[in-house]
Amino acid sequence: MKTRKEIEALSRQLEELLPTDVSKLAFLCIGTDRSTGDSLGPLVGRYLKRRGVPNVIGTLHDPCHAVNLQECLDSLKDFFVVAIDSCLGYSTSVGEIRVKDEPLRPGAGVGKRLPEAGNIHMFGVVNVGGFMEYHVLQSTRLSLVDDLATAIGRAICLALKRKRISALTEVASGIEGRQASE
Repeated sequence: MKTRKEIEALSRQLEELLPTDVSKLAFLCIGTDRSTGDSLGPLVGRYLKRRGVPNVIGTLHDPCHAVNLQECLDSLKDFFVVAIDSCLGYSTSVGEIRVKDEPLRPGAGVGKRLPEAGNIHMFGVVNVGGFMEYHVLQSTRLSLVDDLATAIGRAICLALKRKRISALTEVASGIEGRQASE
């Protein structure tokens, strides 16, 4: 489980990359509930939906995966999209969460060619890659994936809270400035 300090740092990283206007922000949570290692995105999507975050695509009950990815992307054309997915990596990086200021290339780790997703992306390293990736994803520990999903969800909610407070402060400052000049 990630510490509060790690989640705070992750949320600050994300906050720096998010647009000022969060009303046009969407979260594309990629993966499937049919593979433990690939369920990170849908678990994050469920976490966000349960907390009332708007514009979330991809949950355990309604996943966004290789088959319907293009359809999901088409529904988000007018949004700034944060794509979220799991990945395989080195043994020393299992359990890490990263934020990247670039589109996600879903399926790259298992040799799939899928369309790029998102303006920025977040990913969690769920297991070791390099050999028999499909088997590795199937045998990934759910507890690790769930812990990563919870940490990502918390970081997103913290970043959104700060963005909304910042936007409200800017609006209030603008109103006060206009009233002072009148």
